[in-house]
Amino acid sequence: MGNVNKVFLMGNMTRDPELRYIPSGTAVCEFGVATNRQFKTRDGEQKEEVCFVDITFWGRRGEVISEYFKKGDPIFVEGRLKLDQWETSDGKRSKITVVGEDFQFLGGRSGGGSGAGGGSGGSRRQGGEAPRSGSSAPAPEDIGDDVSDDEIPF
Repeated sequence: MGNVNKVFLMGNMTRDPELRYIPSGTAVCEFGVATNRQFKTRDGEQKEEVCFVDITFWGRRGEVISEYFKKGDPIFVEGRLKLDQWETSDGKRSKITVVGEDFQFLGGRSGGGSGAGGGSGGSRRQGGEAPRSGSSAPAPEDIGDDVSDDEIPF
């Protein structure tokens, strides 16, 4: 039987994307997303649950996210779960994160020229494109996956 590790998240960024580069020059972009779930309890009480997820994008996709998104912007992320484990003086620690593989711009163009644009929930593969703000940034479908396993520092 095969295995599947696929995640789809749609939510708002909880912080501005942080872009850095590893020694080989590959971009790494990290940010958080909050997703909300509304439901009714057995007693009929309306409740809301928020899930905060840390996300990492590598390569050109990370650079595009860093350029066009900011805290509060909506984003759709497709990726995979990754378990990070490390030891501290307090013992073993672990954390599940999402390694982003693809994303979509959601909503309309924001006033500052950054943020979402392109589509309103439609698939990028069906014609949504990156917002243009005087630069010649490629549309998301033109962004290649250019990270090898040897470049990942963990």
